[in-house]
Amino acid sequence: MRIITFNANGIRSAARKGFYDWLPGQAADVVCLQELKAQPDQLTDVLFHPPGYHAYWHAAERRGYSGVGLYARRAPDRVIEGLGLPEFDAEGRYLEAQFGRLSVISLYLPSGSAGEHRQTIKFAFMEAFLPHLQALRADGRQYIVCGDWNIAHTERDLKNWRSNQKNSGFLPEERAWLTRLFDEVGFVDAFRLVNQAADEYTWWSNRGRARENNVGWRIDYQIVSPELAPAVRAARVYRDEFFSDHAPLVMDYDLDMLRVEEPRGAVMPAADTAR
Repeated sequence: MRIITFNANGIRSAARKGFYDWLPGQAADVVCLQELKAQPDQLTDVLFHPPGYHAYWHAAERRGYSGVGLYARRAPDRVIEGLGLPEFDAEGRYLEAQFGRLSVISLYLPSGSAGEHRQTIKFAFMEAFLPHLQALRADGRQYIVCGDWNIAHTERDLKNWRSNQKNSGFLPEERAWLTRLFDEVGFVDAFRLVNQAADEYTWWSNRGRARENNVGWRIDYQIVSPELAPAVRAARVYRDEFFSDHAPLVMDYDLDMLRVEEPRGAVMPAADTAR
């Protein structure tokens, strides 16, 4: 099973830059998208509904802002939109597709780089989201949480780590939160299971020649339940073309979601869904 996660920084902008020309050749089973910056009524064109995929969106209430999406070759048994937390669901940050006992989630964790107010919101999201992740670990399902987590975990996950220790995305509190997710809650950074290299980044600033010089950050992840760790086979960051200030993260798993029984295709809001 191949899963791609990609922060589009505007899905219509990424389309103009060739994302939908590239996608058909990737043979992905699931594609998780973040930062759509579009409403469903702006994504009715056939371009945004690639052949062979079912498309799902969880848009922000504010037009032109945030939002997550998901493409799946097989219709999910259930799709959960949002966390059931109105202050965060209004920004369109969580979309979960269930395939039998496997869930694939498209996540867009807030950025705090715009200033202290947004960093406060980011910390609030992290505080609310960790118990949700703990509940996921305890519910008997298996999870692949894909998306832009807006945190570089270790020094090898960004180029200029020394000068960024007081900047959002590499704050000690943020890094400790991810460490707790891995070490205490038990989730696994799937990329690092198969790729230990430094200089493997997924986001670059638009300033200067950051991308050309590979002065980047690894902030896009596929984070998995520990039961899925043995299934991780390969990971690559696609950098040959630029569809966004982020690069697609492509990962392969020794799993076959097509064998899951009884697809139903129901879509339910988180507040009405019993896990």
